[in-house]
Amino acid sequence: MRWENLTVDSGEHGRADDPALFGADAVVRRTFDTPEFRGITFHEIRARSIINRVPGASRMPFEWTVNPYRGCTHACVYCFARKTHSYLDLDTGIGFDTQIVVKVNAPELLRHQLASRRWQGEHIAMGTNVDCYQRAEGRYRLMPGIIAALRDRANPFSILTKGTLILRDLNLLTQAARVTDVGISVSVGFVDPELWRTVEPGTPAPERRLEVVRTLAEHGIGCGVLMAPVIPFLGDRPEQLRATVRAIAAAGATSVTPLTLHLRPGAREWFMAWLGQHHPHLVGRYERLYAAGAYAPKWYQRRITRQVHELAQEYGIGPAGPGLPRRIRPAEQPETPTTTEPTQLSFI
Repeated sequence: MRWENLTVDSGEHGRADDPALFGADAVVRRTFDTPEFRGITFHEIRARSIINRVPGASRMPFEWTVNPYRGCTHACVYCFARKTHSYLDLDTGIGFDTQIVVKVNAPELLRHQLASRRWQGEHIAMGTNVDCYQRAEGRYRLMPGIIAALRDRANPFSILTKGTLILRDLNLLTQAARVTDVGISVSVGFVDPELWRTVEPGTPAPERRLEVVRTLAEHGIGCGVLMAPVIPFLGDRPEQLRATVRAIAAAGATSVTPLTLHLRPGAREWFMAWLGQHHPHLVGRYERLYAAGAYAPKWYQRRITRQVHELAQEYGIGPAGPGLPRRIRPAEQPETPTTTEPTQLSFI
């Protein structure tokens, strides 16, 4: 594997200092003979940098990210991040789902980089490449140390997840929200159980994710929902959109932001192969809809956005602002240790 290809774009937080994020001789491969990890290989590495600058040409509404994992056991067939596995000479299909890179020193490295005089305390987004609360987090427990480091420096951050494991860190999130801006969003693109089982086989069911939203709300923590992806011809019928927005509203979400499916290289090939196997009659329609590139046509995006925003207004919730973190209001309890077009965020 070309581990040396993981070159640092931006040194400690943006400047090239090290020739690679980690050395090939530092990779430790592990497998665990338990049902939840059977067939999965973990590549444990000690990263040299953990705060990553988002490329200037990106559509992301944030500049800095932290990603403790590469690859994702959620196994979403549409995941845009599949392409990143090719940088390591790893397969972008089943390999992306089963070959997980774990940056085991992420918490201490982040604490060190946040303390640098060169770091200006900018907002850090997490869960924008692969999910930081995927199954591996249950074993490696990197997020508590990461959140604690951000809390201790009062550094603003946001988390996007499909994982229910975020509730494990509820106390830490509440503590962080007392000293800085914290934004939490849960990704729920649809509530159709059959669609979920085939396109997101490794994720918690949509209703379990909405329970996360509900639980956070009960603890005084506002949580938005990224309604992503809206999948053309499979999850975009008016009754499907209505059912999803209704469920999101019932869970107490502070906002809903729809994003239509986008198919970048790496993800496109994997998704189209899946489509040909499960819905061959749709292949031609997808080829026409995405003929111009990775994104659905503007007219389609506008239509979905308008429909979802109208439903959200009907059910009493509104669209999220363009990439702005929300202030979490801490619960009253003792202290314990709109845009008219969607902004295309990354998610897993």
